Amino acid sequence: MPAAPLAPRALYLEVAEHVRQRIFGRQLEPGAWIDEQALCAELGISRTPLREALKVLAAEGLVTMKVRRGAYVTEMSERDVREAYQLLALLESDAAAELAARATEAELAELQGLHEQLERSVHQRDAFFAANERFHLRLLELEGNRWRLHMVTDLRRLMKLNRHHSLFQQGRLAESLEEHRQLMAALAQRDPARAAQVARQHFDNGIQAARPAS
Repeated sequence: MPAAPLAPRALYLEVAEHVRQRIFGRQLEPGAWIDEQALCAELGISRTPLREALKVLAAEGLVTMKVRRGAYVTEMSERDVREAYQLLALLESDAAAELAARATEAELAELQGLHEQLERSVHQRDAFFAANERFHLRLLELEGNRWRLHMVTDLRRLMKLNRHHSLFQQGRLAESLEEHRQLMAALAQRDPARAAQVARQHFDNGIQAARPAS
């Protein structure tokens, strides 16, 4: 029997992606109220798919629902940022150690290719952000722990709300690139302890750079 056709993506998921990209693109800033009526009129939709979309974004932590006040883009406090970095350090340093112990040559070559994209984009901040995320998420995919990948993906979404993102700081892109070089060296040397140490230091340095200026 022929396979049944796939159902089209639910409208509320399309709306959720639209709002998500507005948040990531800073068209909706952290702390901003989401004007549901205006958004429905702009997108030509009813309130129902928008409210379902906002529930999805609230579950991801990108939106905060306030009783009788509506939906707001979530704001990351300094404590939120610090705690997110601490979790990323634990999760990604362990993944780096696991991968150093058992990565294939083809997998290391793939990561090296992603690292080279970082090298080429160090003077283009937006391109560096995108290449940096591809590198980190691909490392986790190759390591293969799907629960870890899910948690890190959610945390990285939230980190995009950080007003004081570490890579915004003067000189941090170059420092981050050097840390990636050290991580690649540890992976190539099949050194799990060194890979974990470098990955943890990478996030520790990110915590320091993300602190708002006093």
